[in-house]
Amino acid sequence: MRIATWNVNSIRTRVGRVVDWMLREDIDVLAMQEIKCKPEQFPIEAFTEAGYEVELHGLSQWNGVAFASRLPMEDVTVGFDTQPGFGNPLDDGTIPIEARAIGVTVEGARLWSLYVPNGRELDNPHYPYKLEWLANLATQTTKWMHNNPEQPLALMGDFNIAPFDIDVWDIAAFEGKTHVSDAERAAFRAFETAGLIDALRSRGIEGYTYWDYQRLRFPRNEGLRIDFIMGSPQFDELVTAASIDREERKGDGPSDHVPVVVDLAIDTENEDDRPMFL
Repeated sequence: MRIATWNVNSIRTRVGRVVDWMLREDIDVLAMQEIKCKPEQFPIEAFTEAGYEVELHGLSQWNGVAFASRLPMEDVTVGFDTQPGFGNPLDDGTIPIEARAIGVTVEGARLWSLYVPNGRELDNPHYPYKLEWLANLATQTTKWMHNNPEQPLALMGDFNIAPFDIDVWDIAAFEGKTHVSDAERAAFRAFETAGLIDALRSRGIEGYTYWDYQRLRFPRNEGLRIDFIMGSPQFDELVTAASIDREERKGDGPSDHVPVVVDLAIDTENEDDRPMFL
């Protein structure tokens, strides 16, 4: 089974590119972030015609997460327990919960598509919100692993953290900025403390996953590594291959992120039913 995560930066803008890539690369399950649309706006027909079902969580033109899978998705969960909110209170006094997390189970593996808050600036209210969001997710991850110790679990998505200096093109350029602060990196390490393993780095796969559209960042390879597939030991032992598809940052109308891909030693039952394409 081949799974991937990709911050698509607006699925309505890039649906053709995303579906073409999924077919070309033989992707079984894709976790998407920043779909930037409500459910009724999602271009679902392009996915269903290609043989994929979709589960999504989108509330507005911002954020939004989804899964596209040609294998059955079960136990669909929108958001996670204790997920904090952000923004102005609603009429009932509660703080809005953003569309940043969705979980599904595919072939026995529990997968989460996650879009971690950006943090914006160190003195912005979005920064403590980001740290709380990560801390609460780490706590939930520990509970999930405790309650289902044999189930393969993977947190997939845009973590908006560069855990090491080598994950940024020039660490000096990020002094005093988010994504590299000690608190954010400690929040990332909490997932490793919980037992999760970076499916790519643990196999020696290096490279950036994000390049800003401005200042010729991609041609100069001035990027960041902020997209990850973090798996439990039960998930990691199934991994047979992993890669970052840097080529998807090229061409017309790319996302500013590229896909992160993992192959799992899970046999699927419907391989003969996969759509044919040239």
